[in-house]
Amino acid sequence: MKILLVEDEKKIVDFVCAGFREQGFTVECCTNGNDGFQKASSRNYDVIVLDIMLPGRDGLSILKGLRKMGNATPVVLLTARNELDDRIEGLNLGADDYIAKPFFVEELIARLHAVQRRMSGERHNVLMVGDLCLDRMSREVRLHQQTVELTGREFNLLEYLMRSAGHVFTRTQILEHVWGYDFDPSTNVVDVCIQRIRKKIAVAEKESLIESVRGVGYRFRKAEVTR
Repeated sequence: MKILLVEDEKKIVDFVCAGFREQGFTVECCTNGNDGFQKASSRNYDVIVLDIMLPGRDGLSILKGLRKMGNATPVVLLTARNELDDRIEGLNLGADDYIAKPFFVEELIARLHAVQRRMSGERHNVLMVGDLCLDRMSREVRLHQQTVELTGREFNLLEYLMRSAGHVFTRTQILEHVWGYDFDPSTNVVDVCIQRIRKKIAVAEKESLIESVRGVGYRFRKAEVTR
């Protein structure tokens, strides 16, 4: 697990980093909010452990900025402030968990594992390709954080292709899976549906995410799949 720790108290940094490394985690540390935000927004981490009270940019401001830019990296807040309003504000801003000081590093590690388990479960239901996100549970599709309106059939077809990115599906396979019964193989219903989806998920100045394979069918571009 790769972790970013943003904390300004040296004693806490020392014992938390020691505990993380004993678990085999990779950890990077920042002692002020400005550096913490720069790292969190420009590098990839599995979890960010974030103190609320920091010199420079405070923890809640960092969290708000990350979520506003679409960064969904799990965040666990550290705080010496136990008031209910602070906890609620952090959770409403998108924190995944919090732990109040003083704490045992073993408890913090357990919470990080719990957050990772939750995220792993969610990822099974979410397909992402660049800025395109398909959520199987809510049946929502978002592009650049904007909702893409798809019909039920369009959603099912897009999910079918994204789930096996790089694999070429024939029109007959698509018909059988998405429409659920046999169509006349010569029908153009698949092509028409593909064209509608392409227009709705078009990315400026880039190749279509859905490729046509001449004489065979269609596939979703594997190179762009990120999870």
